[in-house]
Amino acid sequence: MEASPSGRPACRDCTGLYALVNYIPDPLGAYLNELRAELVPGCTLRSHVTLLPPRVLLAPQDELIRELEERLPYLHSFHVTLGDIEVFESTGVIYLGLRQGQRELLAIHASLSDGMFAYDEPFPFHPHITLAQEIPAERLQKCMNHAHARWQAWSHDRSFPVMNLAFVRNVTPARWEHLSEHVLQPARLLRTA
Repeated sequence: MEASPSGRPACRDCTGLYALVNYIPDPLGAYLNELRAELVPGCTLRSHVTLLPPRVLLAPQDELIRELEERLPYLHSFHVTLGDIEVFESTGVIYLGLRQGQRELLAIHASLSDGMFAYDEPFPFHPHITLAQEIPAERLQKCMNHAHARWQAWSHDRSFPVMNLAFVRNVTPARWEHLSEHVLQPARLLRTA
């Protein structure tokens, strides 16, 4: 493990990374899981939206969980609505953009990315749903076309609630261990009268 220019831990291609995610509930989650497996055969990762991207954390695991238990009860649940299939040009990652919920995800990310959760992220935080990554350049357009067609075929609700957050740790490149679950407060109702 190296130190970044700011003195915070940095890591490249290592296990032991932590993340905070919300798994997408079924039936939408199951559909996106199938699509991920079609785009990247053998992919068993569950579809999710990330609130804290993978990061090296130095505090003991039980202290990290306690810190989340103290911070997360002040946050409220919200809805995410998925948008279109897109690609990060610099990395070739195929993803679903968001039509709703991006502001809330950015706010939670900002509120949690300090103290023992601080980390120099390699990319600016951009809320999205990853569908495929590490695709050879010669297959990228074919995968994009397949993702577009399958996403157009989904005629059901494209939104989901973000209420249950999972704190996870990477144990192998394709497996994340569930460490704790945290339930957000019910969404606040706006008074209209």
